Amino acid sequence: MDSARPGHHPDNEPPREEVPDAVSPDPVRPDSRRLRRRGQGELEAQVLAVLHSANGPATAGWVQEHLDGDLAYTTVITILSRLYAKNAVTRSREGRSYTWTSASDEAGLAALRMRRVLDGERDRDAVLARFISALSPGDEERLRALLARAAAPDDPDNPLGVEGR
Repeated sequence: MDSARPGHHPDNEPPREEVPDAVSPDPVRPDSRRLRRRGQGELEAQVLAVLHSANGPATAGWVQEHLDGDLAYTTVITILSRLYAKNAVTRSREGRSYTWTSASDEAGLAALRMRRVLDGERDRDAVLARFISALSPGDEERLRALLARAAAPDDPDNPLGVEGR
């Protein structure tokens, strides 16, 4: 037992997923691999993609089996619960557990994150103005086209399916 940390034993540490890094390996230990932290929202996007591929509602166990990598069941439940809180998935009681259905795709999840950031700011006009000024000319044109389509809800070619504001 490590005397520096009472009650600590190396076998009690959770396993860490080893993913090769794009950077060269540790020069001291050439056979070692660096651990890569996932980007914010990466697991959520993976879980949404798996749920989206299901032929209907799926259990957390099914999601866990279809994810790349070895995630703990509790991790999958945590991610699904967070997605539920963000309205990105729905759930239905099935006995003592839930089945989960994707209510959004990866683009929808990104839009929810963008909306949450915007909702947390006091000066929405300034945030939106800075966002627009940072867009590439191509993205600015796409945004203009999407806004024009959203302003014409009766247009049968409106891919947004939303009413103008």
